[in-house]
Amino acid sequence: MDPVRFIDKEHEDFYLSMLHKSGRQDAYHRAFFYTAGIAGETRRHIYDLFDFADRCIKPEGLEQPWQTGSTSRLCRLAFNLWNGWTEDGNERLSSPYELFDCTYAPYFFEAIRLRYPEYCRSHQRTHHQRLAGPYR
Repeated sequence: MDPVRFIDKEHEDFYLSMLHKSGRQDAYHRAFFYTAGIAGETRRHIYDLFDFADRCIKPEGLEQPWQTGSTSRLCRLAFNLWNGWTEDGNERLSSPYELFDCTYAPYFFEAIRLRYPEYCRSHQRTHHQRLAGPYR
């Protein structure tokens, strides 16, 4: 897998420390902590978003007063990558149309790559593939 792209050093440090704290390195934990670590606000409030004792997400963290439009998008994606979570009655808020409408979008793609590494491997295209299709 290609190196992970972080928004800043704090993001990377948070990601590594949360993986260590959780004791897990699977795709679920990697994607969740990567996504939750994108913004400083969500890093500071990780205990509102994740229960380390029970190893589960805390969707009620979306109702916290520190949430902004961007951090709520970030949290919705993190929760969805964890277990497919969407808010009952507000499923549309977890759609790509809603989620990716913020400055964190480039990092959201990285989170998806971490969650689904088996589908996001780099593949070299053959000469035949480059010539085929409508975009020659």
